[in-house]
Amino acid sequence: MEQTTKSQSETVLGGESLIAFAATVDPARSKAFYEQVLGLRLIADEEHAIVFDANGTMLRIQKVSELLPPPHTTLGWRVREMARTVALLRAKQVEPERYPYMQQDALGIWTAPSGAKCVWFKDPDGNLLSLTELSGP
Repeated sequence: MEQTTKSQSETVLGGESLIAFAATVDPARSKAFYEQVLGLRLIADEEHAIVFDANGTMLRIQKVSELLPPPHTTLGWRVREMARTVALLRAKQVEPERYPYMQQDALGIWTAPSGAKCVWFKDPDGNLLSLTELSGP
């Protein structure tokens, strides 16, 4: 039974490309952040969304009139060198979020029990973004 379910899900979307979504109430500020600060390649600035190439994944930042950012992570990136990536973001005035209930180092990096390193930061609209450096392959 489990094999049939896996096969069915692979047939439906398992081989298809994912499109990621976030939202903004200030498209110009959001466009500058994702393009100039994060370094994503701008594909299009459309009527309803700003479209970026996030290393092969399409990211559509939807233009909305109201936004209540969720309290959880909206988008995240797997990075190879966490300390270097955090330093590059800090040089562009992007500061990591600090959580009193987590033991984070001086750069804001939390090390999970698995050994993975994680950092969270916000985009101009308050969407919570994350970086993860996995401890294994």
